[in-house]
Amino acid sequence: MGISADLAVHYARSGWLRRLARGVYCRPGEELARHPSLVVLEKQIAGLHVGGKTSLEWYGVRHYVSQQAVLHLYGWAAAHLPNWFVQHFPAEYHRKRLFDEKPERMLGVGRFENRDNAPLVSTPERALLELLDEVGVRQPLQEAREIAEGTYSLRAEVLMDLLKRCTSVKTVRLCLTLGRELSLPWAGKLDEAALPKGSHRPWISKSKDGLLVLKP
Repeated sequence: MGISADLAVHYARSGWLRRLARGVYCRPGEELARHPSLVVLEKQIAGLHVGGKTSLEWYGVRHYVSQQAVLHLYGWAAAHLPNWFVQHFPAEYHRKRLFDEKPERMLGVGRFENRDNAPLVSTPERALLELLDEVGVRQPLQEAREIAEGTYSLRAEVLMDLLKRCTSVKTVRLCLTLGRELSLPWAGKLDEAALPKGSHRPWISKSKDGLLVLKP
């Protein structure tokens, strides 16, 4: 906006701006807006974007509406969300490299609703895979299954491209398994033979939800 660092400090000392953190200010008495705040974070954390369960909710795919939804944010590097952000917007940050990609050219990530000033957000196809990758870690399988039931409108060709570049065998297998079990329209359009499903052995994981067995 053409305001130098020295001038911003002068405005803060004069009470015309309120300092939140180094280089981050807001107008006194105004509530922070979520989308501009996310755009600020994108400049501080490589690859930061809204993903997983939050992205699916933004696109209308949800199991239930929580009273105080937690933002699920993903990024390329290890980082901590700043206090000024989490104090206003409950959020969780996940460092994840789920796809063979570069942080400056992420697959299936773009501006929400194609607006120039909107935050980066995963497409529903990528968001589903981000959600499934958390199963057995911090995401209950049953809830993931119930959310997946609402993904009938996913684009099979987009999902196929993402699955081809996915680095997690568990995520690929779980996506295929749920797609078949729930009879989702996109499941029958995927070329499973072309996907990285790993060896012919079952993938087995034990968590608080029990034993997860995923066949090739």
